[in-house]
Amino acid sequence: MNVNVADGTANAARPFGWYRSLGHKGRRAFLGAFGGYGLDSFDYQTLPFGLAAITAYFGITSGEAGLLSTVTLVVSAIGGVGAGVLADRIGRVRTLQLTIAMYTIFTVLCGFAPNFETLLIFRGLQGLGFGGEWAVGAALVAEYCSAKYRGRTVAFVQSAWAVGWGLLVIVYTVLFSVLDQDIAWRVLFWVGVIPALLVLWVRRSVEDAPEASARRVSAKVKGSLAGIFRPELLRTTVFAALLATGVQGGYYTLFTWMPKYLQSSRGLSVVNTGGYFALLIPGAFIGYVCGGYLTDLLGRKKTFLLFSVVSALLIVLFVQLPYGANGLMLLISFPLGFSTSAIFSGFGAYLAELYPTALRATGQGFTYNFGRAVGAAFPAVVGFLGAGGAIVLGAVGYAIAAAALLGLPETRGKELVEA
Repeated sequence: MNVNVADGTANAARPFGWYRSLGHKGRRAFLGAFGGYGLDSFDYQTLPFGLAAITAYFGITSGEAGLLSTVTLVVSAIGGVGAGVLADRIGRVRTLQLTIAMYTIFTVLCGFAPNFETLLIFRGLQGLGFGGEWAVGAALVAEYCSAKYRGRTVAFVQSAWAVGWGLLVIVYTVLFSVLDQDIAWRVLFWVGVIPALLVLWVRRSVEDAPEASARRVSAKVKGSLAGIFRPELLRTTVFAALLATGVQGGYYTLFTWMPKYLQSSRGLSVVNTGGYFALLIPGAFIGYVCGGYLTDLLGRKKTFLLFSVVSALLIVLFVQLPYGANGLMLLISFPLGFSTSAIFSGFGAYLAELYPTALRATGQGFTYNFGRAVGAAFPAVVGFLGAGGAIVLGAVGYAIAAAALLGLPETRGKELVEA
């Protein structure tokens, strides 16, 4: 007992004590989930960055372009719910492999689409894997974490989104600078084959947390959608889904249309657009990490409330700046990326703590992806209204998120080994 206390004290004093505390198996699980989510981000972002070129190539309207994003998010919600149920039945790692393989295959196929309708189908099917990876990876890592470090540890997994996003920006900038845009968007999708390598490593090196796996296998009710709507969990499920709806509605509205908004409404070139993201993405990465530490320090609910308010204010400010005020937009990019990403840091730990082991992935998968499906309507609405001022609709999403917190408990410090 004294040795464990001493080890815990030593870890707490180190900058990456949370990582050391995971143990050998936990660190492998962390790396698998981090890589999966980072490459998930890379493959997802191929559409927003290629959207202007795709719109021109197929001659589609803004509404149809918005439909591409909406279909992705709606189908990803189905994939996320299905993956959550599956992970509670066959295990986290096996399901993680399936989700990564799914989004990899259909991202590559998007690059071969001969027409808009085919692209819409492939992009929707890509969403099946895209939607499932996060909930499964978050549950896997959360079950290796101690309560003390869970917020920051799962937040580092969340930060992989910014890493994959940043990698995509680099690839996008290079491809669209050296290739004609009619072929560049296709190559952008083809580069999405990279995650296939991760599947092989996860298969060989990662396993479920032993204690959590044993509880899951022995549970009478597991992987059941009906289970998360039982009377004792109904309130939690409803308000957690509402929280996820608000946050993701705000986020996807902003970042689905950001590249096209900067090019079409602000008249920026591909290279100049990349410059904005050069500030936005580091802000996002730091936001994910800092948000995780804040969820452990302030608590889950206070952190969600803080960044809901800040994100809404910054979105309104960003799109209402006068034309030509590009310097101010550049300055706002960093805090905008920080706040709209920091709010996501609490999801992995918070949703894991709201549900028992046998229903954990199901609860996370359903609530997070229900929010994604409903939030997906936001980009489509912006598409039909026109980018720019209509992006302010995203601020409404953050107001919904703040209101949802009224129906949820604080869970900081909860041990999952008892669940």
